Amino acid sequence: VNKSFLMGIFQPLGDMFKLFFKENFLLNYSNLIIYFIMPFLSVLIVMMMYLSLPFFNMNLLYDYSFLFLLCCLMINVFLIIMMGWSSNSKYTYLSSIRMVAQMISYEVSLFIYLIVIILLIESMSILDLFKNQVYLWFIWLMFYLMILLFIIFLSELNRIPFDFMEGESELVSGFNLEYGSNLFALVFIFEYMSIIFMSLIMVMIFFNGYFFFFNFYFKLLFFIYLFLLTR
Repeated sequence: VNKSFLMGIFQPLGDMFKLFFKENFLLNYSNLIIYFIMPFLSVLIVMMMYLSLPFFNMNLLYDYSFLFLLCCLMINVFLIIMMGWSSNSKYTYLSSIRMVAQMISYEVSLFIYLIVIILLIESMSILDLFKNQVYLWFIWLMFYLMILLFIIFLSELNRIPFDFMEGESELVSGFNLEYGSNLFALVFIFEYMSIIFMSLIMVMIFFNGYFFFFNFYFKLLFFIYLFLLTR
């Protein structure tokens, strides 16, 4: 799909249909089972991360949602590493090695940051974030920490200037080089669902982002735009 229509509004939709209906190809030297399973598993894990959020007060993991979130974030790293390794390509393998060093460094910072938030609200439940921000949003207490968390999330999402995982100018698209068709689409669904999730976390921690509030969605769109703007 390369035709501009209505200022390109339907371009992403056309690209999605094009990717999902393309033919898959088999790699002779890849670890086929891991190669095919990892994109599906990555989307499943990022969907599980959404279970930690208190959607309309229906939190399935009410008491330990922060702990569940930390576990899912740890698994995410291994999924991307396995995607790069299972392709048995020197380019994807190099991308995975570069990613390990970055992810370990910034995930330690992220975990320490979230532990500080847990100690501040004296709870492991994300729902308690709202109860502690009834009178004062955390952004007024921790503005510089919000900037720090935004930088950490940029590294987690592999956005510029932390795109060592892809580094398209030198690594030929990075870990997803050997993926095509619907598997390639699943990799990008995983990436953009992660962007939406990280934006939700930013709004909840600093702006009392309760879903019943109408202005919550404007704050969410603002952070999504910031993450997309860095590309």
